[in-house]
Amino acid sequence: MRTLVIVNKNSSSWSLRAWLVLRMADIPFAEHSVRLHQPQTKDEILRYSPSGKAPCLIDGELVIWDSLAICEYLAERHPALWPADAAARAEARSISAEMHSGFSALRQGMPLNVCARNLQTEKSPELEADVARIIALWESCRARFSAAGPFLFGPFSIADAMYAPIVWRFDTYGVALPPASRAWCDTMRALPAMQDWRAGAEAEMTAQK
Repeated sequence: MRTLVIVNKNSSSWSLRAWLVLRMADIPFAEHSVRLHQPQTKDEILRYSPSGKAPCLIDGELVIWDSLAICEYLAERHPALWPADAAARAEARSISAEMHSGFSALRQGMPLNVCARNLQTEKSPELEADVARIIALWESCRARFSAAGPFLFGPFSIADAMYAPIVWRFDTYGVALPPASRAWCDTMRALPAMQDWRAGAEAEMTAQK
């Protein structure tokens, strides 16, 4: 049985990405959650992850850390996690890598808070540029791949998981979306796995009160 080590569901976008891929690919796994901002947090994560960061996936004797590395590892065994068409697959990898390494203004200005709504943030030019870039990516994908399915490239792919935390971020900070992007967010939000993640985040927040 695989084990995915994650941290707080309300605030960990990286954990959500790997967790969602496992759920959407119907891959059995156990979940081990480590609470952030506790005296023992770092040491507990280091028991599982050599980087001291989560998520990490434990598969027998193998440990894979970093959310994108976990997703690629799973895709080697479940190729449908990337688009079948080579060009679409290359683009899906590109936008996934862009999310993985970029959008620093958005990460700082709109930190993930799954349970919150109507939070205010200072909309710097850099943050507005990040938001505009994400929406442009979504609109482009949906314009070209909507006939193949409701996700960014038609069927669900790792690209959808990489942008899943942005659904909650845009909800939290009240970002207005054009119709195609709004429809994709509605599709993502309605997934049973996303609903389960939100329920888990709510349970965590209740337990901390």
